[in-house]
Amino acid sequence: MSAILLLVLGLGGMAAGYFVYSRFIAEKIYKLDPDFRTPAHEFEDGVDFVPTNRFVLWGHHFTSVAGAAPIVGPAIAVIWGWLPAFLWVVLGTIFFAGVHDSGAIWASVRNRAKSVGALTGEVVGGRARSVFMIVIFLVLLMVNAVFGVVIAKLLINNPGAVVPVWGAIAVALVIGQLIYRRKIGLGLVSVVGVAALYALIYIGPSVPVTLPESTAGLSPNALWILILFGYAAIASLLPVWVLLQPRDYINGLQLFVGLILLYGAVIIASPTVVAPMINFGVPEGTPSMLPLLFVTIACGAISGFHGLVASGTTSKQLNKETDARFVGYFGAVGEGALALAAIIAATAGFASLADWQAVYTSFGQGSLTAFVDGGAFILAAGTGMEVTVAATLLTVMAALFAGTTMDTGLRLQRYIFQEWGEIYNIGWMRKALPATLLSVASCLILAFGAGGADGSGGLLIWPLFGTTNQLLASLTLSIVAVILLRKKRNPLPALVPLVFVFVMSFYAAIVQLGTLREDEDWLLLGLDAIIIVAAVWVAVEAVLAMRAARAMPEETDEQDREVAASETVGR
Repeated sequence: MSAILLLVLGLGGMAAGYFVYSRFIAEKIYKLDPDFRTPAHEFEDGVDFVPTNRFVLWGHHFTSVAGAAPIVGPAIAVIWGWLPAFLWVVLGTIFFAGVHDSGAIWASVRNRAKSVGALTGEVVGGRARSVFMIVIFLVLLMVNAVFGVVIAKLLINNPGAVVPVWGAIAVALVIGQLIYRRKIGLGLVSVVGVAALYALIYIGPSVPVTLPESTAGLSPNALWILILFGYAAIASLLPVWVLLQPRDYINGLQLFVGLILLYGAVIIASPTVVAPMINFGVPEGTPSMLPLLFVTIACGAISGFHGLVASGTTSKQLNKETDARFVGYFGAVGEGALALAAIIAATAGFASLADWQAVYTSFGQGSLTAFVDGGAFILAAGTGMEVTVAATLLTVMAALFAGTTMDTGLRLQRYIFQEWGEIYNIGWMRKALPATLLSVASCLILAFGAGGADGSGGLLIWPLFGTTNQLLASLTLSIVAVILLRKKRNPLPALVPLVFVFVMSFYAAIVQLGTLREDEDWLLLGLDAIIIVAAVWVAVEAVLAMRAARAMPEETDEQDREVAASETVGR
């Protein structure tokens, strides 16, 4: 089967979702109001609260949530066949992810840009908030620690990507100055920024950068991890307009150019999907597709991490409430398009079924390697691009996304520590610098304390990311559902994905519990048990809150405006 068919059906379905279903959600369910005074205006401070052009904010939101996960998950999940992965990505994007992301932004904006953790306390209850924030912290810890390892390995495996990856930061700093200080039009800045970035990608392979085998006793992997966390700490403390926004915007444009090139190559070369539609001959030891498919592919279908970004940084920069549709729902579509590209690269980027099977020898194989190698094969065949340049382009794409997710995640982790400072009245923890240092320290303790000198400890708890992340998504949707019930609006668009995702992720957590016990992995077993108890606790509290909301008088939009005008966000 030609990969063109997957391309047309996938992108066509997601486009229909944005132009039709997202409009219904925005106008009839969330009832986004262009006149509502957003927290970006109410609490503008030039650091975290900054009213932002929706295209720039879309770039931030999309690249922060995308990371490497929408590549890794689908590229692993195709071991069960391309059809299950394809259906989950397309339908999940339309009916699950877009509703979740735009809903999280809307709920946060209507509640003074509070995070989903803080929102849980107001909407569901104080007990649920305390438990929920533990789940949030674990998700952020997993993301930050693991992505540091992932980027380090990408830079070591492809030294030609080092210059463009770090050069992109310099480009972003210049772009930020041009937009906000020089007031140069976004169109010209976009062209210059993308051109500079792709020039660096072209130059990269000719100037590879390799770290010494040992630096002060540190391996290249460990040194890269320290450098990356040093960068992330600085980036997370800078005003969002200096680096966060322009870097994410340029990366977002870079993704679209990269996707256009990859999809264009698919149309020109018309590669054949060599992977089976449904793989009935999976390698020995491969877990059951049900429920693992729905947690293996998180980002790209629906992801709880998106709710953290939506309520942590995006809601503080939303210029108009109506922008939530474009930023949130279309951001989900962008990630779905990336996940679709990963599926095509990992199933059609091989010469034969035998070549594909040689890569997918066990569960967990494929991943970024299948995406980079398969995508480079398609790009070379369709555009005539050198394979090395094509591989560098895709490596840089993955590394930049992982990097943006990492420093946004560290900023969010800082917010968690600051919120704990507020809750437990710990003055010094409320400050940005100490909270950032705590965030970095917790990630490095995991990376080096559990993984040894190479700093790979974050990978130890990564197997729990999928289930934890999806449980977080369902719990975020419960907040949205409660708010909708309070406003006497139809909660089904939030409730249906909530129930499905919670059941599948909870099922997966129970399955993992048995597997971890058999493997005698007591660390992960304990963490999995904590996550299960926390999820059940918050879910019960959410159900009680929904029942209470049905009995409450209607909560009007005018009440939201009054609260926004009278209260101040704790920072």
